[in-house]
Amino acid sequence: MPAKNPRVNIVIDRQTYGAMLAIASAQDVPLSMVARDLIRDALELREDAALCEFAEKRESTFDSAEALTHEEVWE
Repeated sequence: MPAKNPRVNIVIDRQTYGAMLAIASAQDVPLSMVARDLIRDALELREDAALCEFAEKRESTFDSAEALTHEEVWE
């Protein structure tokens, strides 16, 4: 039977494996679930960093004299 979700095989160092195994054991969840959650967290952190960089660029070009007021935007 084919897997419901795509699968990825990875090779990690023993220290990382040990840390992941400890998390899985403490949370009583499969190691694959720990790996999935850690990857998802890392992707979210990358997205946050990219959005922060984008916001900082926009903030550096902000000119309050040209900005619309709340009333101008919502009228």
